[in-house]
Amino acid sequence: MNAIITVVGSDKVGIIATVSSFLSEHKINIEDITQTILSGNFVMMMMVSFGSADITIDELRQQMNRKAEGMGVEINIMSEKVFSAMHRV
Repeated sequence: MNAIITVVGSDKVGIIATVSSFLSEHKINIEDITQTILSGNFVMMMMVSFGSADITIDELRQQMNRKAEGMGVEINIMSEKVFSAMHRV
């Protein structure tokens, strides 16, 4: 299963490192990633694969919410199927 992760918040050192390290610890592979700074706001979108993951998407949401609070950002996670259905024209 693939999922889309978005991270939005004030830019600061360590956001990418924190998120990617956590994903790596749980064997979640980053398939694609894009990030930019828009008017001082950090914006990142990742497509990740749960093929070898040792946690579920719900567990990932809970744990990433705690990390988001500590970093002062908002992290959203949804399955790729839901994301694709929501953004189909």
